[in-house]
Amino acid sequence: MFLVGLTGGIASGKSTVSSMLRELGCPIIDADVVARKVVEQHTPAYSRIVYHFGPEILLENGEIDRQKLGQLIFANEEKRKLLNSITHPEIHKAMLKEILFYFLRGYRYVVLDVPLLFETRRLTQFLNHTVVVYCDPATQLLRLMQRDALTQEQAEQRVAAQMPLNEKRGLANHVVENSGGREDTHRQVLRLHTKLEDSMDFLLVRVIAIVATTGLGGILLYATKILLS
Repeated sequence: MFLVGLTGGIASGKSTVSSMLRELGCPIIDADVVARKVVEQHTPAYSRIVYHFGPEILLENGEIDRQKLGQLIFANEEKRKLLNSITHPEIHKAMLKEILFYFLRGYRYVVLDVPLLFETRRLTQFLNHTVVVYCDPATQLLRLMQRDALTQEQAEQRVAAQMPLNEKRGLANHVVENSGGREDTHRQVLRLHTKLEDSMDFLLVRVIAIVATTGLGGILLYATKILLS
């Protein structure tokens, strides 16, 4: 099994592309979903967040008010770095457990949907492919304002808090251009899906795993099964 990193920018359409890949049968591990789980009440990350940011970021039921916390970190780079230092290690541990689950089930690859893939760079060394969902800055700003009911100033502040999409595009192996309509994006996702399905990267990973666990005899047996299949 090999790993594919999927990323983008706020309101660039990453979630749309992720959903399209899921509909095509790709196993998706969504870092945002994992991030919500690791900060649930009584978790280590929850306790550290409340300690550093205070009880004022909590809802009446004790859960973290994600909107209020988001406003704090987008306006303050140091607080944003602090929050990331608390949550990212926990997120990565939880994602690793899910990766092992798919590996044991025999999947060829898994798509990791990670908003801050290139900002943290903790996962990039393990990825065989990286995909960026791109849209032009004007479209990104308009979508964000409409989606989250933000003023232009608020939207610009949130976009500025992230690595520019142009920079991410230069770091990726694949780019999905999402400035246009949904149909055009879907055609690009279909082409990407075909490339991933046709990739033989999973064979190298399996060979390494077999050699590590069973030695040369295991790899010879595996090669024989492939030839006879």
